[in-house]
Amino acid sequence: MGSSAETREFQAETRQLLRLVIHSIYSNKDIFLRELISNASDALDKLRLESLTDSSLGEIDTTDLHISLEVDRDARTLTVRDNGIGMSRDDLVELIGTIAKSGTAELLEKIKESKDAAAAENLIGQFGVGFYSAFMVADEVTVRTRRAGTDSGTQWQSSGEGVYTIEEVDGLPVGTSVTLHLKPADSEDGLADYLSESKIRQIVKQYSDFIRWPIRMATERTGTDGASSREVDTLNSMKALWARSRSEVTEDEYNEFYQQISHDWLPPAETIHMRAEGTFEYEALLFIPSQAPFDLFSRETKRGVQLYVKRVFIMDDCEALMPNYLRFVKGVVDAHDLSLNVSREILQHDRQIRGVRRRLVKKVLGAIKTMQTKDAERYAKVWSQFGRALKEGLLEDTDNTEALLELVSAASTHDPEKPTTLRQYVERMKDGQETIYYLTGETRAMVENSPHMEAFTAKGYEVLILTDPIDEVWVDQVRSFDGHPLQSIAKGQVDLDGSAEDSQETDADKAQREQDFAALLPWLTATLSEQVKQVRLSSRLTTSAACIVGDAHDVTPTLEKMYRAMGQELPTVKRILELNPTHPLITALRTAHAANADDPKLADTAELIYGSALLAEGGDLPDPARFTRLLTDRLTGTL
Repeated sequence: MGSSAETREFQAETRQLLRLVIHSIYSNKDIFLRELISNASDALDKLRLESLTDSSLGEIDTTDLHISLEVDRDARTLTVRDNGIGMSRDDLVELIGTIAKSGTAELLEKIKESKDAAAAENLIGQFGVGFYSAFMVADEVTVRTRRAGTDSGTQWQSSGEGVYTIEEVDGLPVGTSVTLHLKPADSEDGLADYLSESKIRQIVKQYSDFIRWPIRMATERTGTDGASSREVDTLNSMKALWARSRSEVTEDEYNEFYQQISHDWLPPAETIHMRAEGTFEYEALLFIPSQAPFDLFSRETKRGVQLYVKRVFIMDDCEALMPNYLRFVKGVVDAHDLSLNVSREILQHDRQIRGVRRRLVKKVLGAIKTMQTKDAERYAKVWSQFGRALKEGLLEDTDNTEALLELVSAASTHDPEKPTTLRQYVERMKDGQETIYYLTGETRAMVENSPHMEAFTAKGYEVLILTDPIDEVWVDQVRSFDGHPLQSIAKGQVDLDGSAEDSQETDADKAQREQDFAALLPWLTATLSEQVKQVRLSSRLTTSAACIVGDAHDVTPTLEKMYRAMGQELPTVKRILELNPTHPLITALRTAHAANADDPKLADTAELIYGSALLAEGGDLPDPARFTRLLTDRLTGTL
């Protein structure tokens, strides 16, 4: 026989908070069932643990711990029942009768200051009031519970209007049942038919599929003879692969799970299964796909991995756990020490989450590095699909610059068929060479045929061929690899003869050459002053008459175009025209200038030399019609 019911009032702040919860602060009402199932799962966990450590509980049967969902369509009730640890009267008052017993006033003040419902939902998530999400879908909630090791049970009941009743009840089994007297379905209010078997299955599948305890529900089945019967189904798979050791999971199981979360029917290129224990425990199961999704470089691409808390699904695309440049990584992180109501905003500023992110990133980059050293073919495929995204990390993730540089693979002049890593390039460098040379361009053919390559090809220096648009950016930000500076062969001064053993030019030869061109170079600089800032002799040309180069820290023309395409106007950067002093055209121009510096044809020749050099590097002529007219006139004169 139970005692008479006692009616109690919620605190004033608690009543305000209840009203906020009930009136759709949560944008997704489905989460009420996630919250109740999670609470039931915690109760089962506690019973299993305490039955091993607390002898005062007596003989406890833990052979069939489970969660039951019971639907009564006539009474419009949905009950979530568990045979877990249960609660005493004091537990009910402490855990349910008082909401957010500390900080409620602070919470309400912050909610009042927030500008929208989403912000308010994030704030409520910080104070752990998930149980009260039940009042979004129910007019009344009844909790009946009995704690293991006690003889009597307790009933708690409230309509969420500011008061609750609590009373002692005899004859209850150990565990807890939460019965929701559901509001009618209403599409305008976002209230689904939560008595529908299909809706319940959908919610359990989405949020609670990997709960370790079976979630059961009795369902109606119609046989072939038309007779109906009730069968008990288990709604969740309980197959949280990440919670098992790697030796317990087959490759087929990994592939099946990957397909389930990624909707990619190709097996992943790599599976990363990890567990971290200590102050912040979590498990992670990550996958590197074999093929890039079609929207990898779309602004609308979703990124991040799925976040679970104790096997309860929290959110898709948790950006706080994976940087943008690893947006292709799929998988799950299951954290043990987070609130179920944790928001994206909270995660972004959580110190422990940032620590998890750092470890996940190192694991992913380490897995790709292992591929590179142990399975070159598989690594080459992964790099071909995701290399461009990984190179974004060289701009975003300074903590992992060296690890990312170790992964970089690029075409080079060493082998026309096979790309090279920076490490392999360094291992092949000539004696005395300290610099890693590269050239950027739109295509490999344009780079290979560039006049800038001539001296490097003639002297056997390897040059990296970089044709990704992002290459223009990262090589400008990352100045060295393993102590070796990165240098564009289209920038700055290049003097390969300075340390080359086969150099035949003496200091006297250089001095004579400079004297020979002492008059021409200043004249050309003045004549082409609108196009270039300097004209000088080149040591990088062997067959071409001229080329255009930038100063060491100048923005390249390609990068300048990229910025302008993004709407960022840059000041015009004048570059340098370099001349090949041994080319017949240049020597003829020097002779003609020495004979008659005022000849107007010389200025036209200078303009043609500059335009030809610009075209050779794939640049755009400032006035194509004028260049064509000058060239036509000059050709006509030679016939």
